Amino acid sequence: MSVTLLALGSLLPAEMEELDRHFDVLRLWREPDPDAAIRARSREIKGILSTYNTKSVSRTLIEALPNLEIIAQFGVGYDNIDLGAVRDHQLALTNTPDILTEDTADIAFALILAVARRIVEGDMFVRVGKWASGSLPLGTSLQDKTVGILGLGRIGKAIARRADAFGMNVLYHGPNEKRDEPYRYYADLIAMAKDSDFLVVACPGGKATEGIVDLNVLERLGPRGFLINIARGAVVRDDDLLTALSNRAIAGAGLDVYWNEPAVPDALISLDNVALLPHIGSATVETRSKMGQLVISNLLAHFDGKPLISPVMV
Repeated sequence: MSVTLLALGSLLPAEMEELDRHFDVLRLWREPDPDAAIRARSREIKGILSTYNTKSVSRTLIEALPNLEIIAQFGVGYDNIDLGAVRDHQLALTNTPDILTEDTADIAFALILAVARRIVEGDMFVRVGKWASGSLPLGTSLQDKTVGILGLGRIGKAIARRADAFGMNVLYHGPNEKRDEPYRYYADLIAMAKDSDFLVVACPGGKATEGIVDLNVLERLGPRGFLINIARGAVVRDDDLLTALSNRAIAGAGLDVYWNEPAVPDALISLDNVALLPHIGSATVETRSKMGQLVISNLLAHFDGKPLISPVMV
């Protein structure tokens, strides 16, 4: 197949090799002048391989590619893609749902454990030799605590299952009640935060959820409550989070995503009541490989005239 594919980011080496067997892949990150490379081959490019953490797929980019047919997203979220332009140009759009659910839920619970049981502090406490001179301050038990999940989608449900196993109570908030789920639904996010010990952000990104976790929500979570965010940084107002953490309006936070990642504010890094991860929710060899395979399968299906495996309806 001689279709030209614009790759904005890389899959794992084995999947990139497979991609090369089927497509003429323009690796944008290797180009000394990316814009010039796109202009030179604009009419050839029929597909885009997009990733959540690289160059956005803007309307400008889409309209610079007159023969573009499909955007294959390496990831579940697609808030880096101009959906209005996708609709206007009637492009196919795919993502990689389900595959990363369990790994991302694991990271959410790793952060819950880290902040509750002071795992990061405890590691440093031993490494710098403080154990000989005293004990680490006490942590917080998970037993009988309440987890409020913002977004009970695939990942949210997987987090809820883990919370059940730890003997925790589960609440959830979202645009609609899921009547087939056994957990208590809250139509009001602030009310759920007030009744939660851990507020876990697991909702999609985008305009609908941007900044919905603000100071009002955090203050209701309270000085014994913890915020966990494994969704998108933009869901939480970063200035409000810094204020809440600095003033001890909340007990702490566990973060895998940030407003302007990979740039993490120095003010956040300097705080001792935060556990920080570099957006590794899906970062296992097994999951990234499966995600890459699904990207390739979607692309092959499209150019073979077959139904897409995981289309996004926009």
